[in-house]
Amino acid sequence: MSVAMPLLAAPISRRGFGRFLAGTGLAAWAGLHNAPVAAASIPLRFTLDWRFEGPAALFLTALDKGYFRDEGLDVTIEPGTGSREAIPRVATGGFDAGFGDVNTLVRFRDENPTVDLKAVMMVYDRPPFAIVGRKSRGISADPKSLEGKKLGAPAADGAFAQWPVFKKVNGIDDAKIKLENIGFPVREPMLASGELDAIFGYAHTSLINLKARGVPADDIVMMLMADHGVELYGNAVIVSPKLLAEKPQAVRGLLRAITRSVRDVVADPEAAIAGVLQRNEGARPEIELDRLKMALDHYVMTPNVKALGFGGIDKARWQKGLDQIGLTVSFKDKAKAGNAFAEGFLPAEAERAF
Repeated sequence: MSVAMPLLAAPISRRGFGRFLAGTGLAAWAGLHNAPVAAASIPLRFTLDWRFEGPAALFLTALDKGYFRDEGLDVTIEPGTGSREAIPRVATGGFDAGFGDVNTLVRFRDENPTVDLKAVMMVYDRPPFAIVGRKSRGISADPKSLEGKKLGAPAADGAFAQWPVFKKVNGIDDAKIKLENIGFPVREPMLASGELDAIFGYAHTSLINLKARGVPADDIVMMLMADHGVELYGNAVIVSPKLLAEKPQAVRGLLRAITRSVRDVVADPEAAIAGVLQRNEGARPEIELDRLKMALDHYVMTPNVKALGFGGIDKARWQKGLDQIGLTVSFKDKAKAGNAFAEGFLPAEAERAF
């Protein structure tokens, strides 16, 4: 389409030319073509802790709404295989950043002191670590009810990794417990069929998977470790040493985009779940929405976050968590291992207030 332009009878000043363009409707066109060319986006690979399920909406929303793009980032989000596995994925350089268990990160730093891998944003203020059992199998809300029972866990499970802390603070004699190493795919089916009395897992995964398998809700017992003396934090955004050192502004942009995304998900989880369903053809909307809401209610929007803001840590509580890890791990260098959180990359406090 062509636009007819009136003839100019005389030369016109820059300011006058601006008024002229506004009058002809071409100001936006002129601004577009006189603007400098945008810098190339920074490519960034991000690994989740698990599959494209409800809680993944916390990050997928930023991708789908262009929040990463707004920060000059070209982000690719890929599913994970467990919250512990996200740590080596980022540490080896396969991914620039990821979402994984911060307690595994502390242990990793102690075992690999030359790799300065850091968390930069706490997303799960309370950890989702849980033991899920069935009343019909003799499990109650009392951790002591686990004694004499058969428990199953995948060796790489993030909740099982905290078993040494949980049993220590609750005085459980694991000599009275039969532990079975099982795969992730058979964990909930084995509990549902009665082959196990309880399992280790993330609460929003195991609890909702059991309900989906037809296990009556009133037969399911969920022991959130955070309700039984475990002071640990949960999953955090972790970035590679290379990204942190060479592109700190990219890290800040990443966290700004995630903060915007979390705010949107908290405001409207029903809308946010659409991004999960687009990437997981077998997902059932009501189940993934339940997972997301559970994660928001139990781990993300905690009283601490509402009072102090999203994304940071309380240093006194962090130290308590280190002390609890130290109950079962002989640190080579506790101070170095515990220096696993870099706070200087978070958005301003006002942006993180919910």
